[in-house]
Amino acid sequence: MFNIDIRSTVPIYEQLVQQVKRSVVQGLLKPGDALPSVRRLAADTGINPNTVAKAYRELEHQKVIITIRGKGTVINDIPTQIDTDAADKMRPYITELIYAGKTKEEILTIVSDIYDKLKGDNKDA
Repeated sequence: MFNIDIRSTVPIYEQLVQQVKRSVVQGLLKPGDALPSVRRLAADTGINPNTVAKAYRELEHQKVIITIRGKGTVINDIPTQIDTDAADKMRPYITELIYAGKTKEEILTIVSDIYDKLKGDNKDA
């Protein structure tokens, strides 16, 4: 289900967080879908259970997943409000593109291309 690159400079728990979120974006995981238990995912991926637990805590903090007694950890309903944290994280990248001389239209094209790739509308994803 998830592919961990132990040679990556991205911490393993962050790789898990991003892969869960990407699976939701691509429709591979839907609200109510259960994730493996911490122990199960650790065994399947060969990573430390504490690392999986850290990723699950972060996903829960971001409201991507919730834990339901008797059902386990499941994908949460997609929040309807705009995530201002995500917009704040984009600000430095947009600033760099403006600094590099990109126009608003060029920046919107870049964002649109990324969106299409993440949604699976482009085979280069």
